Amino acid sequence: MTKIVNHWIGGKTAEGASGTYGPVTNPATGEVTTKVAFASVEEVDAAVAAAKDAFRTWGQSSLAQRTSILFKFRALLDAHRDEIAELITAEHGKVHSDALGEVARGLEIVDLACGINVQLKGELSTQVASRVDVASIRQPLGVVAGITPFNFPAMVPMWMFPLAIACGNTFVLKPSEKDPSASVRLAELLAEAGLPDGVFNVVHGDKVAVDRLLEHPDVKAVSFVGSTPIARYIHTTASANGKRVQALGGAKNHMLVLPDADLDAAADAAVSAAYGSAGERCMAISAVVAVGAIGDELVEKIRERAEKITIGPGDDPASEMGPLITATHRDKVASYVAGAADEGAEVVLDGTGYTVDGFENGHWIGISLLDKVPTTAKAYQDEIFGPVLCVLRAETYEEGLALINSSPFGNGTAIFTRDGGAARRFQLEVEAGMVGVNVPIPVPVGYHSFGGWKDSLFGDHHIYGNDGTHFYTRGKVVTTRWPDPADAPSGVDLGFPRNH
Repeated sequence: MTKIVNHWIGGKTAEGASGTYGPVTNPATGEVTTKVAFASVEEVDAAVAAAKDAFRTWGQSSLAQRTSILFKFRALLDAHRDEIAELITAEHGKVHSDALGEVARGLEIVDLACGINVQLKGELSTQVASRVDVASIRQPLGVVAGITPFNFPAMVPMWMFPLAIACGNTFVLKPSEKDPSASVRLAELLAEAGLPDGVFNVVHGDKVAVDRLLEHPDVKAVSFVGSTPIARYIHTTASANGKRVQALGGAKNHMLVLPDADLDAAADAAVSAAYGSAGERCMAISAVVAVGAIGDELVEKIRERAEKITIGPGDDPASEMGPLITATHRDKVASYVAGAADEGAEVVLDGTGYTVDGFENGHWIGISLLDKVPTTAKAYQDEIFGPVLCVLRAETYEEGLALINSSPFGNGTAIFTRDGGAARRFQLEVEAGMVGVNVPIPVPVGYHSFGGWKDSLFGDHHIYGNDGTHFYTRGKVVTTRWPDPADAPSGVDLGFPRNH
């Protein structure tokens, strides 16, 4: 019997009423294992209404009450991390260890939310004028929404809702319809932790659900992670409807390898960052820029390591890399490799046509490595989101930097070198929001913020960290005068108020 994933509205399961369902496959087998209900406009409205009703009390709740519930949620999440990882592997395909890592990184933001009372402290200036005090405070927005991608079905939602809820907002999540089960399990754990009904809601669906959240007058802010074209659409549409927006887009993350770098360490890092999670990470390294005469040696070291990667089902402990999310995506990724030679690249490894014995209908693709890739090639210009690594050549640091900075994306980047001066120059001169120095995937820890530059981010705020707290609250300044009982009436004064 096919499993059905329904919505979560007002603290309980809400069966899909639209009559429309989407298929969820096991990427390792290609089998449709689950149907997910797609929300109608009316069902989205019901979720927003539940969140709006809950905000009347949750927005006024004490910090102690909010953090107490989040501490309980954190304990439950920790206890159920294996179960959630199994849900991720079954629907996304990533190997179990990678899924566990995803849950652990989501837990970091729950940790941050548990200590939100420090982030929400206001400021007070006394005696700015005679008997006048000024206080700055931060208050919740109301109902906020999150629209999240398939590649991190647990972590990216946890980049959003723990902080939003801790700040006093209520939340409506629209997860990816490709792997929806983890988000519903998170909702159940929140309810078990004591979160009041309606504070956290989940609606599944497609563009119908997304567009309704973007235009709904009771949704005050929208957080999004996904591709650049959709991020631009989310930002434009939600902003036009008067909402605060943080929309994180796509990437083409470069790793600059200087001639003095430890090439073994650089090759290890390149393989790990390019092929982990089958390349389905917005922070994957998809372009290595080899500087000087090291290119051939570096490519050979990458090839040697890449050929040894074990590809198989995510629930097999021997597997290091799993399948891609859908057959359609697999075919698109393969097309970049198939056309690479005609565009001037040298195909060192061709992973297209790869299959796994006993799982022939899975969404498999092997490791691909392209060398001497011209910047005009589609494999370089597009975000492939698969296990394809492009190597480009540059004669100097300056040439490599210019190549990176000419990319329309600016999500993450890395430099591998032993030269501290070169590393310092790079971190100041490169046009990207997140920089790694001998660190290939520089995803910030939870108390710093995640976000890119240029076409990798639309909106003013990065996600989680201090930016996350600011995004989910709005500032208010209160100026107060309490006259002394002995004061004589000051009379009417139509002049602009002075502070001295």
